[in-house]
Amino acid sequence: MKMNRRESLKLLAWASLASALPGCRPSDVERAASRVAAAGATQPLADRTPTVLNEHEYRTVHVLVDYIIPADDRSGSATDAGVPAFIDFILEDTDDLETPVRGGLAWLDHYCMEEFGAAFIDATPEEQATVLDAIAFPDDADSDVAVGVEFFSLMRDLTASGFWSSKVGMDDLGYSGNVARPSWEGCPAPALNHLDVEYDA
Repeated sequence: MKMNRRESLKLLAWASLASALPGCRPSDVERAASRVAAAGATQPLADRTPTVLNEHEYRTVHVLVDYIIPADDRSGSATDAGVPAFIDFILEDTDDLETPVRGGLAWLDHYCMEEFGAAFIDATPEEQATVLDAIAFPDDADSDVAVGVEFFSLMRDLTASGFWSSKVGMDDLGYSGNVARPSWEGCPAPALNHLDVEYDA
């Protein structure tokens, strides 16, 4: 299973958030990210008890989001960034998300049981990857997994939003926040070239 996740998903993190996540506002993302940071300051996020998802669903989210954004030599995984907690927190505050997320997790387990005789988290990594390959690419997916395709797209958006609003994600982007700069020499040439623009003479 191959995904070019960081370069493409970071663009999804904030772009068209309201349309990507039904009922979700940018302020919901900011609030959820703040709650993740506060929760992580008081206990390891791995020990956190979910408030909306049940334990099985929460464990499934841990596995799923790390397929979407695994750790690499640049930064940690989605779970390292607290994305499962982010998703659970955002489900508390956002209308219209709990049903598609929990329903999608149930669909994922049902599909795995039909195909492999095991829930998603109990399937082998190879079986898990096979299932995700079937639903991760909408243009190539069969019509009989349309529910799974829609669910995976939602989870990809949630994972991207949670990851790039976290400290791990900010570090991944090289974002330094509002830092005073003693001088400004203009937009870097590679960025200007990418946008096919130039400064007036």
